[in-house]
Amino acid sequence: MQLIAAGSAAPEDDPRVLVLANDADPMEASLEGVERIELNFPKFTDGRAFSQAYLLRRRRKFTGDIRATGDVLIDQLVQMYRTGFSSAVLKEGKDPVEAERQFTRYAAFYQADARVPQPHFARG
Repeated sequence: MQLIAAGSAAPEDDPRVLVLANDADPMEASLEGVERIELNFPKFTDGRAFSQAYLLRRRRKFTGDIRATGDVLIDQLVQMYRTGFSSAVLKEGKDPVEAERQFTRYAAFYQADARVPQPHFARG
């Protein structure tokens, strides 16, 4: 997962970037010409973006960048990756080295996810 420091990712006025609202249905969004989709976490207790990312990856087969913005916490990064996010803008004051460490702490899972569609027992 690509980690981006807070403040370095200014909002773009680019037709290849789709900013999807939390209450938007990702199944109805037009993805024609879209290379990046930004999903916002307005606060850490609002997990709608997890569901949106999962639907975009698994059902819509979106292969571009899905970026987490807003209240992105280090302890949620692994779950973000597993549900389909490919990049995240870290919350102000969060250490990128500590964020990267999360991926070595939690490197393997039994359950299937957006990245690995088969559960552990079904993998060869």
